[in-house]
Amino acid sequence: MDKHKKVKRKSTKELEADLKQKEEDILRLRADFENYRKHLEKEKTAFIRLSNEQLIAQLLEVLDNFERALPLIKEEKASEGINMIYKQLEKILVDNGLRRIDAAGKKIDPFYHEALLHEESDKEDGTIIEELQKGYMLKDKVIRHSKVKIAKKTLKKK
Repeated sequence: MDKHKKVKRKSTKELEADLKQKEEDILRLRADFENYRKHLEKEKTAFIRLSNEQLIAQLLEVLDNFERALPLIKEEKASEGINMIYKQLEKILVDNGLRRIDAAGKKIDPFYHEALLHEESDKEDGTIIEELQKGYMLKDKVIRHSKVKIAKKTLKKK
């Protein structure tokens, strides 16, 4: 017997089928890679877009304190200066994607508002009658819900 093993030769049809399978595998791998690349790009974009979220959320407290302090200042020049600083801070935040959430007069929406108080009112149930703390969004993500007081319909006595 021959020491060399006989190599089974494939037919042309078998070779063509193997080739076609390899081409399909390559196309599938290309598609998978392209999907993976797009997914990474989307994650990267989202990360960059929201990377300053924590900083901006902390700055919201400063913005709130400015708003509280403005009416208390008696001296006109000091008031102008603080008002300028407030406007500058607000512009920086807005330029970086911060948006206020509309609340007063709207129906409560748990995605944007947090009801802290109920008050009897002639307005429709669930209508926001007072905004206790402003809510904010960074791009399209809520980073602080509006804290609100909502109407509770009063029952008319006969």
